[in-house]
Amino acid sequence: MMALLLDSRLLIRKVKDLRCLTPRRNRVKEKWAVTRTKHPPTSLALQHFDATYSVQLGQLWPSVRAALLSERKYGALLNHFSHDAVLADLEAQGCRDFLSDTATETQPCSEQKPEVATEEESVSMKKCDSDSQQLAPLQLSPNIKCLVFPRGDITRFKPARPDMYGLLGYYLMDAASVLPCLALDVQEGHNVLDLCAAPGGKTLALLQSQAIGFLCVNDASVSRMLRLRKVLHSYVPKPLLTDEKLRITSFDGTKWGEIERNTFDRVLVDVPCSTDRHSLMEDDNNIFSKSRTGERRKLPELQLELLLAGIEAACPGGEILYSTCTLSQIQNLGVVEQAVYLARENHGIQLQSPMGGNPAAVYQDSFSG
Repeated sequence: MMALLLDSRLLIRKVKDLRCLTPRRNRVKEKWAVTRTKHPPTSLALQHFDATYSVQLGQLWPSVRAALLSERKYGALLNHFSHDAVLADLEAQGCRDFLSDTATETQPCSEQKPEVATEEESVSMKKCDSDSQQLAPLQLSPNIKCLVFPRGDITRFKPARPDMYGLLGYYLMDAASVLPCLALDVQEGHNVLDLCAAPGGKTLALLQSQAIGFLCVNDASVSRMLRLRKVLHSYVPKPLLTDEKLRITSFDGTKWGEIERNTFDRVLVDVPCSTDRHSLMEDDNNIFSKSRTGERRKLPELQLELLLAGIEAACPGGEILYSTCTLSQIQNLGVVEQAVYLARENHGIQLQSPMGGNPAAVYQDSFSG
Protein backbone atom coordinates (compact mmCIF):
# COMPACT_ATOMS: atom_id res chain seq x y z
CA MET A 1 0.00 0.00 0.00
CA MET A 2 2.82 2.39 0.94
CA ALA A 3 4.67 1.56 -2.25
CA LEU A 4 1.54 2.35 -4.28
CA LEU A 5 1.22 5.76 -2.54
CA LEU A 6 4.85 6.63 -3.28
CA ASP A 7 4.42 5.61 -6.92
CA SER A 8 1.35 7.86 -7.24
CA ARG A 9 3.23 10.83 -5.74
CA LEU A 10 6.05 10.27 -8.19
CA LEU A 11 3.57 10.12 -11.05
CA ILE A 12 1.93 13.42 -9.97
CA ARG A 13 5.33 15.12 -9.77
CA LYS A 14 6.20 13.95 -13.25
CA VAL A 15 2.87 15.16 -14.60
CA LYS A 16 3.50 18.61 -13.08
CA ASP A 17 6.87 18.74 -14.76
CA LEU A 18 5.18 18.16 -18.11
CA ARG A 19 3.22 21.46 -18.03
CA CYS A 20 5.33 22.74 -20.90
CA LEU A 21 3.58 20.16 -23.10
CA THR A 22 0.14 21.45 -22.10
CA PRO A 23 -1.54 23.66 -24.74
CA ARG A 24 -1.27 27.33 -23.73
CA ARG A 25 -5.06 27.81 -23.77
CA ASN A 26 -5.41 25.11 -21.09
CA ARG A 27 -2.72 26.36 -18.72
CA VAL A 28 -3.57 28.02 -15.41
CA LYS A 29 -2.01 31.49 -15.03
CA GLU A 30 0.46 32.10 -12.27
CA LYS A 31 -0.68 34.41 -9.46
CA TRP A 32 1.71 37.20 -10.47
CA ALA A 33 -0.01 37.44 -13.83
CA VAL A 34 -3.14 38.65 -12.05
CA THR A 35 -1.55 41.01 -9.52
CA ARG A 36 1.38 42.57 -11.38
CA THR A 37 0.56 45.87 -13.15
CA LYS A 38 1.27 45.61 -16.83
CA HIS A 39 1.81 49.36 -17.21
CA PRO A 40 2.78 50.91 -13.84
CA PRO A 41 1.78 54.55 -13.24
CA THR A 42 5.41 55.69 -13.28
CA SER A 43 5.81 54.28 -16.78
CA LEU A 44 2.59 55.96 -17.94
CA ALA A 45 3.76 59.26 -16.45
CA LEU A 46 7.10 59.09 -18.26
CA GLN A 47 5.36 58.34 -21.56
CA HIS A 48 3.07 61.32 -21.03
CA PHE A 49 5.92 63.67 -20.13
CA ASP A 50 8.02 62.49 -23.09
CA ALA A 51 5.14 63.30 -25.42
CA THR A 52 4.25 66.72 -23.95
CA TYR A 53 7.43 68.18 -22.48
CA SER A 54 9.60 67.25 -25.46
CA VAL A 55 7.41 69.65 -27.47
CA GLN A 56 7.07 72.24 -24.70
CA LEU A 57 10.76 72.35 -23.68
CA GLY A 58 12.42 71.28 -26.92
CA GLN A 59 16.18 70.70 -26.53
CA LEU A 60 15.99 71.27 -22.78
CA TRP A 61 13.81 68.23 -22.18
CA PRO A 62 16.54 65.50 -22.19
CA SER A 63 18.48 67.21 -19.39
CA VAL A 64 15.31 68.07 -17.44
CA ARG A 65 14.16 64.46 -17.89
CA ALA A 66 17.43 63.13 -16.47
CA ALA A 67 17.14 65.47 -13.50
CA LEU A 68 13.54 64.47 -12.76
CA LEU A 69 14.57 60.80 -12.77
CA SER A 70 17.54 61.37 -10.46
CA GLU A 71 17.44 61.00 -6.68
CA ARG A 72 15.71 63.90 -4.95
CA LYS A 73 18.04 66.31 -3.19
CA TYR A 74 16.50 67.92 -0.12
CA GLY A 75 17.07 71.29 1.48
CA ALA A 76 16.92 72.10 5.19
CA LEU A 77 14.45 74.86 6.03
CA LEU A 78 15.84 76.52 9.17
CA ASN A 79 13.45 76.74 12.09
CA HIS A 80 14.04 80.13 13.73
CA PHE A 81 11.88 79.07 16.68
CA SER A 82 14.45 76.44 17.70
CA HIS A 83 17.10 77.41 20.26
CA ASP A 84 19.81 75.12 18.88
CA ALA A 85 22.70 76.57 16.86
CA VAL A 86 21.59 74.74 13.73
CA LEU A 87 22.86 77.28 11.18
CA ALA A 88 26.48 77.14 12.38
CA ASP A 89 26.38 73.35 12.51
CA LEU A 90 25.09 73.01 8.94
CA GLU A 91 27.52 75.60 7.59
CA ALA A 92 30.36 73.65 9.24
CA GLN A 93 29.21 70.64 7.21
CA GLY A 94 29.58 72.69 4.02
CA CYS A 95 25.93 73.67 3.50
CA ARG A 96 25.06 76.94 1.80
CA ASP A 97 21.96 79.07 1.50
CA PHE A 98 19.79 77.82 -1.37
CA LEU A 99 19.43 81.22 -3.06
CA SER A 100 23.11 82.07 -2.69
CA ASP A 101 24.09 78.65 -4.03
CA THR A 102 21.83 79.15 -7.03
CA ALA A 103 23.04 82.69 -7.71
CA THR A 104 26.71 81.68 -7.75
CA GLU A 105 26.17 79.15 -10.52
CA THR A 106 27.52 81.03 -13.55
CA GLN A 107 28.05 78.20 -16.03
CA PRO A 108 26.15 78.54 -19.31
CA CYS A 109 23.01 76.41 -19.44
CA SER A 110 24.36 74.37 -22.34
CA GLU A 111 27.30 73.24 -20.20
CA GLN A 112 25.32 72.35 -17.11
CA LYS A 113 23.95 68.97 -16.27
CA PRO A 114 21.01 69.65 -13.94
CA GLU A 115 21.45 67.96 -10.60
CA VAL A 116 17.83 68.46 -9.60
CA ALA A 117 14.85 69.69 -11.55
CA THR A 118 13.24 72.84 -10.17
CA GLU A 119 9.69 71.90 -11.07
CA GLU A 120 8.13 74.46 -8.75
CA GLU A 121 6.30 77.00 -10.91
CA SER A 122 4.65 80.11 -9.47
CA VAL A 123 3.27 83.49 -10.45
CA SER A 124 2.41 86.40 -8.20
CA MET A 125 -0.44 88.80 -8.88
CA LYS A 126 -1.87 91.84 -7.14
CA LYS A 127 -5.55 92.65 -6.67
CA CYS A 128 -5.92 96.27 -7.74
CA ASP A 129 -8.56 98.97 -7.45
CA SER A 130 -7.74 100.14 -10.96
CA ASP A 131 -5.45 99.39 -13.89
CA SER A 132 -3.36 102.48 -13.16
CA GLN A 133 -2.23 101.47 -9.67
CA GLN A 134 1.55 101.67 -9.29
CA LEU A 135 3.16 98.48 -8.00
CA ALA A 136 6.22 98.16 -5.80
CA PRO A 137 9.08 95.92 -7.00
CA LEU A 138 8.89 92.29 -5.98
CA GLN A 139 10.90 91.56 -2.83
CA LEU A 140 11.93 88.35 -1.08
CA SER A 141 11.28 87.66 2.59
CA PRO A 142 14.77 87.83 4.18
CA ASN A 143 14.04 85.62 7.21
CA ILE A 144 13.26 82.43 5.27
CA LYS A 145 16.47 80.40 5.00
CA CYS A 146 16.92 77.04 3.30
CA LEU A 147 20.33 75.36 3.27
CA VAL A 148 21.56 72.81 0.74
CA PHE A 149 24.75 70.89 0.16
CA PRO A 150 26.81 72.26 -2.78
CA ARG A 151 26.21 71.13 -6.34
CA GLY A 152 27.59 67.65 -6.83
CA ASP A 153 27.48 66.81 -3.11
CA ILE A 154 24.88 64.08 -2.54
CA THR A 155 25.27 64.02 1.25
CA ARG A 156 21.97 63.45 3.03
CA PHE A 157 20.85 65.54 5.98
CA LYS A 158 20.65 63.81 9.32
CA PRO A 159 17.24 63.80 11.02
CA ALA A 160 16.66 67.04 12.94
CA ARG A 161 16.98 66.81 16.71
CA PRO A 162 14.66 68.51 19.20
CA ASP A 163 15.97 71.36 21.36
CA MET A 164 15.32 71.76 25.08
CA TYR A 165 11.72 72.73 24.33
CA GLY A 166 11.10 69.82 21.96
CA LEU A 167 11.24 71.92 18.77
CA LEU A 168 13.10 70.50 15.76
CA GLY A 169 15.91 72.56 14.25
CA TYR A 170 15.09 72.20 10.56
CA TYR A 171 12.50 70.76 8.18
CA LEU A 172 13.57 68.73 5.15
CA MET A 173 11.82 69.64 1.90
CA ASP A 174 12.49 70.24 -1.77
CA ALA A 175 14.40 73.53 -1.75
CA ALA A 176 12.42 74.78 -4.77
CA SER A 177 9.26 74.63 -2.66
CA VAL A 178 10.58 77.55 -0.61
CA LEU A 179 10.50 79.90 -3.62
CA PRO A 180 6.74 80.68 -3.53
CA CYS A 181 7.01 81.57 0.17
CA LEU A 182 9.92 83.89 -0.54
CA ALA A 183 8.13 85.57 -3.42
CA LEU A 184 4.93 86.11 -1.43
CA ASP A 185 6.83 88.86 0.43
CA VAL A 186 4.94 88.76 3.74
CA GLN A 187 5.22 92.07 5.62
CA GLU A 188 4.83 92.92 9.31
CA GLY A 189 1.27 92.35 10.55
CA HIS A 190 -0.09 90.83 7.35
CA ASN A 191 -3.11 88.53 7.39
CA VAL A 192 -2.18 85.49 5.31
CA LEU A 193 -4.23 82.62 3.83
CA ASP A 194 -2.61 79.32 2.81
CA LEU A 195 -5.51 77.85 0.85
CA CYS A 196 -4.09 74.36 0.13
CA ALA A 197 -1.73 74.05 3.07
CA ALA A 198 -1.16 70.34 3.77
CA PRO A 199 1.22 68.68 4.43
CA GLY A 200 2.68 71.88 5.91
CA GLY A 201 6.10 72.64 4.45
CA LYS A 202 5.12 75.98 2.92
CA THR A 203 3.04 76.90 5.99
CA LEU A 204 6.12 76.40 8.15
CA ALA A 205 8.21 78.46 5.71
CA LEU A 206 5.70 81.32 5.87
CA LEU A 207 5.84 81.29 9.67
CA GLN A 208 9.63 81.66 9.46
CA SER A 209 9.12 85.16 8.07
CA GLN A 210 8.19 86.14 11.66
CA ALA A 211 6.04 88.93 10.26
CA ILE A 212 2.58 87.34 10.01
CA GLY A 213 -0.14 88.97 12.07
CA PHE A 214 -2.67 86.19 11.49
CA LEU A 215 -2.38 82.98 9.49
CA CYS A 216 -5.24 80.84 8.21
CA VAL A 217 -4.26 77.40 6.91
CA ASN A 218 -6.77 75.29 5.04
CA ASP A 219 -6.88 72.00 3.17
CA ALA A 220 -9.87 69.95 2.05
CA SER A 221 -8.18 66.69 3.09
CA VAL A 222 -8.78 65.95 6.78
CA SER A 223 -6.09 63.23 6.87
CA ARG A 224 -3.47 65.56 5.37
CA MET A 225 -4.43 68.27 7.85
CA LEU A 226 -3.61 65.86 10.68
CA ARG A 227 -0.10 65.66 9.29
CA LEU A 228 0.06 69.46 9.09
CA ARG A 229 -0.95 69.77 12.75
CA LYS A 230 1.82 67.36 13.69
CA VAL A 231 4.35 69.45 11.74
CA LEU A 232 3.26 72.67 13.45
CA HIS A 233 3.46 71.14 16.94
CA SER A 234 6.97 69.82 16.16
CA TYR A 235 8.36 73.17 15.00
CA VAL A 236 6.29 76.07 16.36
CA PRO A 237 6.00 77.23 20.01
CA LYS A 238 2.58 76.72 21.56
CA PRO A 239 1.93 80.46 22.17
CA LEU A 240 1.98 80.98 18.38
CA LEU A 241 -0.58 78.21 17.79
CA THR A 242 -3.42 80.00 19.58
CA ASP A 243 -6.66 81.00 17.84
CA GLU A 244 -5.56 84.63 17.91
CA LYS A 245 -2.54 83.85 15.73
CA LEU A 246 -3.53 80.78 13.74
CA ARG A 247 -6.68 79.17 12.38
CA ILE A 248 -6.73 75.65 10.92
CA THR A 249 -9.68 74.60 8.73
CA SER A 250 -10.65 71.78 6.35
CA PHE A 251 -13.10 73.53 4.04
CA ASP A 252 -13.51 73.07 0.32
CA GLY A 253 -11.03 75.66 -0.94
CA THR A 254 -13.00 76.32 -4.12
CA LYS A 255 -15.80 77.79 -1.98
CA TRP A 256 -13.59 80.17 -0.02
CA GLY A 257 -14.95 83.19 -1.86
CA GLU A 258 -18.31 82.42 -0.27
CA ILE A 259 -16.76 82.15 3.21
CA GLU A 260 -14.37 85.11 3.38
CA ARG A 261 -13.68 87.66 0.68
CA ASN A 262 -11.62 90.85 0.54
CA THR A 263 -9.90 89.79 3.79
CA PHE A 264 -6.26 88.73 3.36
CA ASP A 265 -3.15 90.76 2.53
CA ARG A 266 -1.41 87.68 1.11
CA VAL A 267 -2.89 84.47 -0.31
CA LEU A 268 -0.87 81.39 -1.25
CA VAL A 269 -2.66 79.05 -3.67
CA ASP A 270 -0.40 75.99 -3.91
CA VAL A 271 -2.78 73.79 -5.86
CA PRO A 272 -2.97 70.00 -6.28
CA CYS A 273 -1.25 69.09 -9.54
CA SER A 274 0.32 66.20 -11.44
CA THR A 275 3.42 66.39 -9.15
CA ASP A 276 5.89 65.49 -11.89
CA ARG A 277 8.72 64.09 -9.78
CA HIS A 278 6.48 61.99 -7.53
CA SER A 279 4.65 60.66 -10.59
CA LEU A 280 7.96 59.44 -12.02
CA MET A 281 9.34 57.95 -8.81
CA GLU A 282 6.45 56.41 -6.83
CA ASP A 283 3.69 54.04 -7.94
CA ASP A 284 1.76 54.49 -4.69
CA ASN A 285 -0.79 57.31 -4.69
CA ASN A 286 0.21 58.18 -8.26
CA ILE A 287 -2.06 60.54 -10.19
CA PHE A 288 -1.26 58.57 -13.37
CA SER A 289 -2.86 55.40 -12.00
CA LYS A 290 -5.62 54.29 -14.36
CA SER A 291 -8.12 54.50 -11.51
CA ARG A 292 -7.32 58.23 -11.18
CA THR A 293 -7.52 59.16 -14.87
CA GLY A 294 -10.69 61.19 -14.37
CA GLU A 295 -9.19 63.02 -11.40
CA ARG A 296 -6.08 63.92 -13.40
CA ARG A 297 -8.09 65.27 -16.32
CA LYS A 298 -10.09 67.52 -13.97
CA LEU A 299 -6.97 69.07 -12.39
CA PRO A 300 -6.95 72.29 -14.49
CA GLU A 301 -10.62 72.88 -13.65
CA LEU A 302 -9.96 72.39 -9.92
CA GLN A 303 -6.87 74.60 -10.07
CA LEU A 304 -8.82 77.39 -11.76
CA GLU A 305 -11.58 77.26 -9.13
CA LEU A 306 -9.02 77.37 -6.30
CA LEU A 307 -7.16 80.32 -7.83
CA LEU A 308 -10.37 82.28 -8.35
CA ALA A 309 -11.34 81.59 -4.73
CA GLY A 310 -7.92 82.85 -3.61
CA ILE A 311 -8.35 86.00 -5.69
CA GLU A 312 -11.72 86.69 -4.07
CA ALA A 313 -10.24 86.11 -0.60
CA ALA A 314 -7.55 88.77 -1.09
CA CYS A 315 -8.28 92.33 -0.06
CA PRO A 316 -7.86 95.20 -2.57
CA GLY A 317 -4.13 95.77 -2.88
CA GLY A 318 -3.44 92.26 -1.59
CA GLU A 319 -1.23 89.78 -3.41
CA ILE A 320 -2.01 86.24 -4.55
CA LEU A 321 0.66 83.72 -5.42
CA TYR A 322 -0.28 80.67 -7.51
CA SER A 323 2.14 77.75 -7.50
CA THR A 324 2.39 74.13 -8.65
CA CYS A 325 5.06 71.42 -8.69
CA THR A 326 4.60 70.58 -12.35
CA LEU A 327 6.09 71.88 -15.60
CA SER A 328 2.77 71.59 -17.42
CA GLN A 329 1.79 74.83 -19.17
CA ILE A 330 -1.85 73.73 -19.08
CA GLN A 331 -1.73 73.66 -15.28
CA ASN A 332 0.32 76.85 -15.02
CA LEU A 333 0.02 79.45 -17.77
CA GLY A 334 -3.35 78.12 -18.94
CA VAL A 335 -4.90 78.36 -15.48
CA VAL A 336 -3.47 81.83 -14.79
CA GLU A 337 -4.74 83.20 -18.11
CA GLN A 338 -8.26 81.92 -17.48
CA ALA A 339 -8.28 83.20 -13.90
CA VAL A 340 -7.19 86.70 -14.92
CA TYR A 341 -9.91 86.81 -17.59
CA LEU A 342 -12.73 85.40 -15.41
CA ALA A 343 -11.82 87.58 -12.43
CA ARG A 344 -12.16 90.64 -14.65
CA GLU A 345 -15.27 89.59 -16.59
CA ASN A 346 -17.28 87.91 -13.80
CA HIS A 347 -16.16 89.77 -10.69
CA GLY A 348 -14.78 93.07 -11.96
CA ILE A 349 -11.41 92.36 -10.32
CA GLN A 350 -8.33 93.80 -11.97
CA LEU A 351 -5.08 91.90 -11.49
CA GLN A 352 -1.51 92.99 -12.09
CA SER A 353 1.85 91.37 -11.55
CA PRO A 354 4.25 92.99 -9.05
CA MET A 355 6.73 92.75 -11.91
CA GLY A 356 4.42 94.86 -14.05
CA GLY A 357 1.86 93.93 -16.68
CA ASN A 358 -0.48 90.99 -17.01
CA PRO A 359 0.36 88.13 -14.58
CA ALA A 360 -0.02 85.53 -17.32
CA ALA A 361 2.32 87.41 -19.63
CA VAL A 362 4.89 87.78 -16.86
CA TYR A 363 4.64 84.05 -16.13
CA GLN A 364 5.22 83.26 -19.81
CA ASP A 365 8.32 85.49 -19.89
CA SER A 366 9.81 83.89 -16.77
CA PHE A 367 9.06 80.39 -18.07
CA SER A 368 10.65 81.13 -21.45
CA GLY A 369 13.74 82.55 -19.77
